[in-house]
Amino acid sequence: MTAAAPTQLVTFRLAEDVFAADIFAVERVLRHQTPTPIPNVPAWIDGVVEYQNRVVPVINLRRRLELPEAPVRPETRLLVFQVEGEWIAAVVDAVLEVVAATPEEIAPPPALFRGLAGEYLRGVVRRKDRLVIFLEAARLLSSTERLQLQTALDERLIVEHGGGGEAQEDG
Repeated sequence: MTAAAPTQLVTFRLAEDVFAADIFAVERVLRHQTPTPIPNVPAWIDGVVEYQNRVVPVINLRRRLELPEAPVRPETRLLVFQVEGEWIAAVVDAVLEVVAATPEEIAPPPALFRGLAGEYLRGVVRRKDRLVIFLEAARLLSSTERLQLQTALDERLIVEHGGGGEAQEDG
């Protein structure tokens, strides 16, 4: 029987904690840019950024995980995740490194994480010097939240491009 291959994880910092995401879920790491705000979205969505000719929603992970706010610093980054064929970005305090974790090092989330933040967890990775919180990127936005966000984006585009008023003829 062969041993399972280690999982490659992108590690990043939020407040004093180290988090990780599967490298296959991470599309790109970008320098922080101020998102364009959009109305009628939850407070933990900072807005949208344009990346490779796509409009990408930006999640403030500190707010999403109910951590205290912090100012943007030079090391603040946007992690662009690929989730079910779409891209979403998340604001993180700093991206640290890529590490390998064996299946034996990944434990299921403890029972105390059953609250709101617990639904985003894939597990906890035991490292020599600390525990790393392993996030499941696909759970950062539920399908209902994705629909709400798309509706808000569509409404913004209609307002920006003058739709929704008088009918216009092509021609």
